[in-house]
Amino acid sequence: MTARERAGAQASARAVTRTLTTDPLGGTIRRTVLPSGLRILTEAVPAMRSVSFGVWVSIGSRDETPAQSGGSHFLEHLLFKGTEKRSALDISAQIEAVGGETNAFTTKEYTCYYARVLDADLPLAIDVMCDAIANSVLDPADVETERGVILEEIAMHEDEPGDEVHDIFAAAVYGKHPLGRLISGTEETISPMTRRQIESFYRRNYVAPSIVIAAAGNLDHNTVVRKVRAALAGTPLDTPAAAPRGRRPATPAVRLRSGQVRVSNKDSEQAHVVLGGAGIARLDQRRFALSVLNNVLGGGMSSRLFQEIREQRGLAYSVYSYASQFADSGLFAVYAGCAPGKVEEVLDLTRRSLAAVARDGVTAAEIARGKGMAKGSYVLGLEDTGSRMSRLAKGEFLYDDPLTVDELLAKVDAVTIDEVNALAAELCGQEMSLAVIGPFEDGDVRFS
Repeated sequence: MTARERAGAQASARAVTRTLTTDPLGGTIRRTVLPSGLRILTEAVPAMRSVSFGVWVSIGSRDETPAQSGGSHFLEHLLFKGTEKRSALDISAQIEAVGGETNAFTTKEYTCYYARVLDADLPLAIDVMCDAIANSVLDPADVETERGVILEEIAMHEDEPGDEVHDIFAAAVYGKHPLGRLISGTEETISPMTRRQIESFYRRNYVAPSIVIAAAGNLDHNTVVRKVRAALAGTPLDTPAAAPRGRRPATPAVRLRSGQVRVSNKDSEQAHVVLGGAGIARLDQRRFALSVLNNVLGGGMSSRLFQEIREQRGLAYSVYSYASQFADSGLFAVYAGCAPGKVEEVLDLTRRSLAAVARDGVTAAEIARGKGMAKGSYVLGLEDTGSRMSRLAKGEFLYDDPLTVDELLAKVDAVTIDEVNALAAELCGQEMSLAVIGPFEDGDVRFS
């Protein structure tokens, strides 16, 4: 197809727009699919004077080959380093000059670049962010600079055992599966990574059907669509007609390894422990029951684990349970940070608490409290434009259909004690794996 034919095809293709919902706690949510397959979602909240604007790409660390490990995160660093129109200083200075802020983050399944500005400055944010995502030059000097930054970031992460222990746990249960790798990559993968490899990853994966643009705040949907189309015109994201990329497949399910024990000997003042196993996948309808169970077990100061281990016995400063959910897998685990000499007692109490929940279930009062915590978390999490913007993108990427606040609350209210107890028996009664960081030599502590 010639350039003229391509331009004619694009001109004849039409964007498709529909209203998804009008939320009484927010504003109207609208969705436009451009001919290229790029999707734009907005939530108009007229009472706010700010707008959060995000570009989300359905590519994360799990999409990398072993040799590419850390490539998504490396690219995230580089896309703010300059385009043909703007230097790195221009990108940051233009947003900061109007009191705005920009940032980005990489996860195992997607990457997000976002800006938050006053409503009047949204056109500037759209132009700057779209330019950065579509037109990065990946200057060789910037590649080397950011390589050093990332290697320092990896080293710094290793100095934070409270964070590192979760990565050790994931590596233990996922083994060689990409979900077990570090998002940042390692020194062994980042050091030899070339600009050509990064650019190839960029152009192969940052394509219009894989991108969702989301914005929330005091905005007009049609204006956002018009500004985005203008900002992307003539860029590598201004491509022929294509269908949006579908949701990441949930099959085949990833199988986790049970009964793993990983102990990292580190001269630290505190020991860090993660005990857990398989959870549920993201679209599992039991996810609302899991939210309630997590709150009951270790989701707050009134939870069983917090009361038993910290409040009553003073054995740990921090103790909580958590769930991680992916398209085809999930984790459910308990974390505790305690003095090295108290690890055995903390582990014993944690195991006994999990066994009791698996065997006897939870009470009606605990269910009521867990539901209240879940509903409050959902609603209070929508108090700023950034949270609303994230909800739009995640709803599109991860669930295909974002639920309204009322629908979410109804899902939580519908959870029964039998559903929670059945899930507790499955998750808390399984064979667990363990990750520990602390000043331990072989044989010092009984971990099994």
